[in-house]
Amino acid sequence: MSCYSYSPMKIRCCYTPSRTMLWVLYMLPSMFHMACGCIAEERIALRHIQSTLMEARYTVPASWGRSDNCCSWERVRCSNDSTRVLHLNFSSMANFTTAGGCWNLSMVIFSAFRELQMLDLSYNFARLEDFDGLQVLTKLRYLNLSDNHLLGRTDDIFVYLGKLVSLEVINLDRSSISGALLNTAFRNFKNLRELRLRSNQLNGSIPASLFELPLLEYLDLSTNLLQGYIPISSAFHVPPLLQTLKLSDNNLNGTFDFFWLRKCTMLNTISLSRNVDLAIDVKFHGEVPLFQLRSLMLSGCDLDKSIITGPNFLATQRHLEILDLSNNNLAGSIPNWIFTDEATLTYLNIASNSLVGSLDSMWQHKSELRVINVSMNHFEGQLPINISLLFPTLEVLDASHNNISGSIPPSLCNITTMRIMDMSSNNLTGEVPTCLFTNYYLLVLKLSNNNLRGLIFGGASNLSIAWAIYLDSNNFEGTLPSNLSGNLNIINLHDNKLSGELNPSFWNLSSLQVLNVASNSNGKIDPAICKLTNIQLLDMSDNNFSGSTPKCIVMLPLILLNLSRNSLSGNPSDFLNSSYITALDLRYNQYMGDLEWVPYLYRIKLLLLGGNMFEGQICSKICHLKHLNIIDFSHNKLSGSLPPCIGDISFGYGAHDTQVMFSISSSVLDVVFPNIDYDDLSFMFTSQYGLQSFTFSTKGNLHVYSSGFLNLMFGIDLSANMLSGEIPLEIGNLSSIKSLNLSNNFFTGQIPATIANMSAIESLDLSRNGLSGQIPGDLTRLWSLEVFSVAYNNLSGCIPCSGQFSTFNTESYMGNINLHNLSKGGTCVPSSSPIEEENLGESCEDPVLYTISTTSFVLALCATVSFLLVHSGGM
Repeated sequence: MSCYSYSPMKIRCCYTPSRTMLWVLYMLPSMFHMACGCIAEERIALRHIQSTLMEARYTVPASWGRSDNCCSWERVRCSNDSTRVLHLNFSSMANFTTAGGCWNLSMVIFSAFRELQMLDLSYNFARLEDFDGLQVLTKLRYLNLSDNHLLGRTDDIFVYLGKLVSLEVINLDRSSISGALLNTAFRNFKNLRELRLRSNQLNGSIPASLFELPLLEYLDLSTNLLQGYIPISSAFHVPPLLQTLKLSDNNLNGTFDFFWLRKCTMLNTISLSRNVDLAIDVKFHGEVPLFQLRSLMLSGCDLDKSIITGPNFLATQRHLEILDLSNNNLAGSIPNWIFTDEATLTYLNIASNSLVGSLDSMWQHKSELRVINVSMNHFEGQLPINISLLFPTLEVLDASHNNISGSIPPSLCNITTMRIMDMSSNNLTGEVPTCLFTNYYLLVLKLSNNNLRGLIFGGASNLSIAWAIYLDSNNFEGTLPSNLSGNLNIINLHDNKLSGELNPSFWNLSSLQVLNVASNSNGKIDPAICKLTNIQLLDMSDNNFSGSTPKCIVMLPLILLNLSRNSLSGNPSDFLNSSYITALDLRYNQYMGDLEWVPYLYRIKLLLLGGNMFEGQICSKICHLKHLNIIDFSHNKLSGSLPPCIGDISFGYGAHDTQVMFSISSSVLDVVFPNIDYDDLSFMFTSQYGLQSFTFSTKGNLHVYSSGFLNLMFGIDLSANMLSGEIPLEIGNLSSIKSLNLSNNFFTGQIPATIANMSAIESLDLSRNGLSGQIPGDLTRLWSLEVFSVAYNNLSGCIPCSGQFSTFNTESYMGNINLHNLSKGGTCVPSSSPIEEENLGESCEDPVLYTISTTSFVLALCATVSFLLVHSGGM
C-alpha cells in the first residue's frame, strides 16, 4: 500500500515559539496519520527541532528530511509497526568545530511523542525550559538531560517529572540546577532505578524520601552544596536493591554508620569523599555484612581510625577493586589484609595521611594493582629489585614525599604498562637507569628533590617519555645533549650541577612548552633557543648568563619568562611579546632604557624589574594594566613623580582570569583508566605546569611565596630609585595592597592621610625620603599593619600611640629630629635629639590612665595629710 502525499505546514523557526501555536500543531487530528511511517504530528515536531538545531548551528543528521517516514531518520527509533516514536537520542548534537550559538529548546515540543520511552538530550549545552510540557509522557522510562542548562525552579522541575510515573532513569548531571530538593518531590517515583544529579548547585538537606524508593539502585548527588546528615538511621531505611551510593564533595555532617548497610546484598560502590565534617563509623560489632564492595571512596572525611587498626568490615571484602582512604590523617602502619595473594585491588590511594613504617608488606605479594598512591606519608624502605614481577600491570606509581631510600631498580623499565612514576621528595640515591628515559610507555617521570646523580638523562639524547620529565633539585651533572630530541611537553632541570652553554641548535623538541634550567650552567643564551616555537614557560634564572638576550624571543608565545639573577643586558622591548606574557622576572641583571614598553604587557600579573639600570619616568599608561598583582621596580634609576592614577590600578581584579600556567591535558587518568568514573577518585595527576613560586621583598625581608599566593598577594616596591614630588593622595585607593615600599627616594610633602584607606596593608615603608609634617592620626585605623617605617625623613609632631602603632619600636622613627614621643600628660615632649631607644617605654603611655593615677595619688596624699593633722591635734 502506498502512502498518500502530504505537505506539512511550514513553521517559521524561532528560539521561543508560541506555546499556543505548538499545542495546535501537536494536537492535529488523526487524519494526518500516514499509511506507513511516523504520524504527522511527530514528524512536524521533528522538523521543528531540526529548524532550531540549524538556527543554533548545531549538527543536523543528514538523513533528516530525506523522506516523510521519520522512523527512518537517524537518532529516531519507532515501534515495531513503525507508527509511533519510542526513542529519541539527541545526545552530543553541538558542533564544536564551528562557532555555534546556543540551542534554545522548549520541552513542550516533546509532548507530541505520547508513546516516547527514551529521551536523551545530553551533552548539548542547550537551554531547556517549559518542563510542564513533558507531563503527557506517561510512558517515558529514560530521561537524560545532563550537560545542559535547565531553566526554571528546581522544585517545579521535579514536580513535573514526578508525574511521569514510568520513569526509571533520571540523569540531570551538570545541568545548572540549584536550590533545595523537597522531600515531597520524590514520593511518586515508585519505578525509579537511577537518579543522577552530580555537579550542580543543589543545597539544603538530602530528602529522606529518596531512601524510601523501593527500586532505587543508583543514587549520585556528588559535587553539590548539600548539608546536614545522611537520612539513614537503620537497615530499614535503605533501599534493598541499592548498588551505588555517591554523595562525595558536599558539606554533609553528622554520622554515617556502615552497619546500617549490612543487609544491602547488591551494594558494590560507595563514595563519600571530601565531606570533611562527616563522621564515618566502619565497625560492624562482630557481624559480617551481606554486601561485597567493588569501590570504596572515603577521601577527606572524618574517618574512623579503626579502618587502619581494625577490626572492621574491610577485611571481609573479597572483591574490592578500588580503595581510596587518602587525606584522613590516618596513623599507624598499613594493615596486612590490603596486600595478600588473594587481594583483588587495582586502585589503592592512601596518600596524605600520617602512615609510618616499611612498605615491605606491599612488596611481598604479586598484585594486580594498576594504581598505587602512597604519597605524603612517612614510609621508609627501598623499592624492590624485582618490582616488575610483583606489579606486572602497574600503570601509576606515586610514592612521592616519603622517606624512601636506596636506588631506582632497572626492572621498572620492564613494566610496559607504566604511565606515571612519581618518586619525588624522597631520599633516593645513585644513578637513574637510562632505560627510564627511553621508555616508550612512560608519560610522566618525576624524580625531583632527591639525591640522585650521574649524567643528565643517563647520557641519553633521544627521550621517549611522552609528556614530562622532572629532575629538578638533584645532583645531575654534565651538559645538555646537543642533539636532544623527543615529544616532551615539560622538562624541569632546575637546581642541578649542569655545566656548559645552553645550545639548542640541534634540538628536536618541537612539542616542548616548558623548559626550566634555572640554577645550573653559565655562558650565553644561544639564539637557537627560538627554535622552541611552542615554548610557553621559560626559566633560565640564576645561571650567570651574560651578553644580550636574543631578540628572536619576541616570536615565542611565552606566558612566563624568568631571566633573573644573570648578567644580561639590552632593552627588554627588543625581545618581549606583549600578547601573551603574564609573569615576567628580569631582576638583578643589567637591563637599561626606559619603561615605555611596560604598559603594553596587557596580561601581566607579576612584573619584577628590580635591580637593573632602568631610567626615565613611570608613565601614566601603566595604570591601564588590569591584571597586576605585584610590581617591583626597586633599585633602578627611575625619576620624576609618581602618577596620581596609580590609585586606579585594580589590584586583584579578575585574580583568577589569567593564570600563570597552562594545561597539556585535563587528566592523565582519562588515558590510563578510560572506563573508570574518575570524578570519584581523589588521585588526579594533572599535567599542568605553572609558576612554582615567586619572591617579593616585604616587611623588611625577601619572602618566597608559593604559586598559590599569587592571587592573594598584592604589592608595590618602588624603593631605591630617584622618584620625587609628593606622594599622590590617590594612593589611598589601593585598598587591596598588602605591601607598599617607597623608601630611599626623594619624595617630599606630607604623608597622605588617605593611606588610612589602604585597609589590607601589612607593610608600609616610607623611610629615607624628604617627607615633612605630622604622621596622620588616621593611620591608626590600619589594623593589619605589621611593619611600619618613616625613619630618616623630616617629620614633626607626635608619634601616634593607639592601634598597631603601639607595637612599633623606635627604629620606625629614627632620624626625624622634630618627631616626639607622647608624654604622660598627653602632649608632645620636645627633644633636641632624634627618638632614642630608651624612650620607647614612655612613648605610648595612655594619658587617661595617667590622669587617673595622678588623681589617685593626690587624693591619697590629701587623706594622709588629714590623718596626720587629726592625730597631731589630739596629742
